[in-house]
Amino acid sequence: MTALTRADVRSVDQLALDVYGLPGIVLMENAGRNATAVVLRQVEDLTGERFVIAVGPGNNGGDGLVMARHLDNAGAAVQVVLAVAPERFRGDAAVNLRVVERAGIPLTCLAGATATAWQAAVAKATCLIDALLGTGATGPARGDVAQAITAIVACRAEPPVPRVIAIDLPSGLDCDTGKPLGPCVAADVTLSFVAAKIGFSAPGASRLTGRVEVLDIGVPRKLLSSFKI
Repeated sequence: MTALTRADVRSVDQLALDVYGLPGIVLMENAGRNATAVVLRQVEDLTGERFVIAVGPGNNGGDGLVMARHLDNAGAAVQVVLAVAPERFRGDAAVNLRVVERAGIPLTCLAGATATAWQAAVAKATCLIDALLGTGATGPARGDVAQAITAIVACRAEPPVPRVIAIDLPSGLDCDTGKPLGPCVAADVTLSFVAAKIGFSAPGASRLTGRVEVLDIGVPRKLLSSFKI
């Protein structure tokens, strides 16, 4: 299967919206729901499982918010942790944030919080879902997002070590080069939407992506074929 560059991902999304008329919130819903299905298949018994979803402000964060709803619907214990203030969410991600809030799913905003607060939040997870940064990231993470990534990295240094699942790509990884842009999540599994990203095949990238699984999000087959997917 063809791997996508950052520019390719942007083109696929834009064409799906502008040419095919597929609403972005449908793509986000499909992404989050299909990712949740994979996560639930990996868990034999939800008893004792605690999912912590670290959420950034963009569409990647929106995917994580969709996952929170579907995990909650499945009866899982879910905690959403925002790396930015709620008012910074826009568009489809903001819609899904409102749904999470109104559904009463546990949600904490750690924008401006200390490193200790972040470490305490992620330490509660048996499964930690990284929905902080997506393919659009081109520079090192800053501020609260960098602090969140650092906390995720630190929680893998000593037991009990949670499973870490990255949504689309590990936050802090450059999707084109496969190199860390700064602090970078090391995932056990990366759930990559539409196709793998070209950087995943770079030397050393697999230690950060872990196992890569490609998920469909409902992009029309005709559009995918134009990218040789």
